[in-house]
Amino acid sequence: MSAAIPPGPGPTAARWRIGWPRRVFSQVLLMQLAIATGVTVLATGLFLAPLSDHLDDQAMRRALAIAQTTAAEPRLAEALQHTRPGPGGPVQTEAERIRRATGAEYVVVMDRRGVRWSHTSPDEIGKHVSTDPTDALGGREIMEIDEGTLGRSARGKVPLRAGDGRIVGAVSVGISYESVRARLVAAVPEMLAYAGGALAVGALAAYLVARRLQRRTHDLAFSDISALLAEREAMLHGIREGVVALDARGRIRLINDEAQRLLDLRPEDTGQPLAAVLPPGRTTDVLAGRVTGADLLTVSGGRVLVANRMPTDDGGAVATLRDRTELERLGRELDGTRGLIDALRAQDHEHANRMHTLLGLLELGLHDEAAEFITEAIGVHRATAEQVTERVRDPLLASLLVGKATVATERGVTLCVAEDSLLPNRLVDPPGLVTIVGNLIDNALDAAAGSREPRVEVELCADDRTVLLRVSDTGPGIPADRRDVVFTEGWSTKQPPAHGKRGIGLALVRRLAERQGGSVRVSDREGGGAEFTVVLPEALAEEPAGTPLTATGEPR
Repeated sequence: MSAAIPPGPGPTAARWRIGWPRRVFSQVLLMQLAIATGVTVLATGLFLAPLSDHLDDQAMRRALAIAQTTAAEPRLAEALQHTRPGPGGPVQTEAERIRRATGAEYVVVMDRRGVRWSHTSPDEIGKHVSTDPTDALGGREIMEIDEGTLGRSARGKVPLRAGDGRIVGAVSVGISYESVRARLVAAVPEMLAYAGGALAVGALAAYLVARRLQRRTHDLAFSDISALLAEREAMLHGIREGVVALDARGRIRLINDEAQRLLDLRPEDTGQPLAAVLPPGRTTDVLAGRVTGADLLTVSGGRVLVANRMPTDDGGAVATLRDRTELERLGRELDGTRGLIDALRAQDHEHANRMHTLLGLLELGLHDEAAEFITEAIGVHRATAEQVTERVRDPLLASLLVGKATVATERGVTLCVAEDSLLPNRLVDPPGLVTIVGNLIDNALDAAAGSREPRVEVELCADDRTVLLRVSDTGPGIPADRRDVVFTEGWSTKQPPAHGKRGIGLALVRRLAERQGGSVRVSDREGGGAEFTVVLPEALAEEPAGTPLTATGEPR
């Protein structure tokens, strides 16, 4: 039993498949060569077509000029009137002399009947001409290309006049059309040489352009470029990082969806200068490259951003933006939680000490002293909470101040609310004010810790809808030349925390204040230290008309 042998590859398998190339370089080169060849062929054809007509016209004018010169000879008209036509006659002799001198194919002299008196072939003398001589005998000069006894020729016909002006005959001169065609054919090789040279130059230019395009496109195919563009669009608009691409003139040439959200931009801002769509500030400076570095912190519209900028080869740049607002908030909450844990640990330690003291008093039988000790311990914490809630009516802000007071106590700093503070429960944006107060108190506690008699004072006052906030500390204060830079994103004199970088708190305070139409400034505290003042013009809601008020100005 024999096994079947599979057919091997035949000639058709090795045959090349000629198709349209995929690479941009090859496609562009072929298209440019096709265009250059087509333009060269078209230009050559457009030149040769009028050249043929020009040569025809030139031949007819030459024939006409010879005919005019011949008709101007007075001896011809005289001989035409007084002799007979014949091969040896004076008309034939003179016509042949002119033909040989000018190189014409024939010079025919005819009388008024159209009978030839001269011809290249003597046998034709005495016979009627083969074409209609009416126009020439009628006094008109004719230029034409026509068929005759000698074949196709360029002809010129003029009337022959006697001395008194009478028309006694006509002169017809022919230029062989073969000579005209020979001149045209002779011009073709030269024209083709010029066309070939132009085509070679065009092909070289096409090759150089295609090679440059090949380097620019990294020898990719059009389908690959289209796929890359589609992938780029999907990636740029799908990632959760903002991307802003700038050209060499600082104009935006690309912004993805996340960048539009983070910077409050619109798709229509593409093509606009960066300074025209973003307000002056650190964010604009970072994107424009006026501030350099890696992972630069900036605040835009209340959002904490981390920006990185990478220059491109064409003089532009690509900047990426990451939203760290939630991370920063969680980090601060983590710091606050750690502070509260430390405060609870300290309170637990203090509570144990008090319990030991109370146990000692009871064992010694000092019951009255024990009762007084408990009453005093409870009253201090209650007094602190009551002091805050009486002056700050917003529960969220009051809770923050009570918690910060506990943390301050654990750090050995006295935190108090100014006696003339009074803030009604009509805040428009309680979380915003909590962020402002919390950041200012945190910075004040850091500054006051370690100073002599450390103290932080918070003052909150209301005037109609305006809230005035002052936070002062007994720290070293802030030099006058640094009072503007302290509000810059990323600027800080303290070590960064575990969760990230510093330099955000005061920048965020200023941004939140400005967003509400307010302002923030820093000055010296009387007696040493720093005092931050925040003015929020519309931080309180309108009080409903007709609402009865208490003695403190609060609605009942």
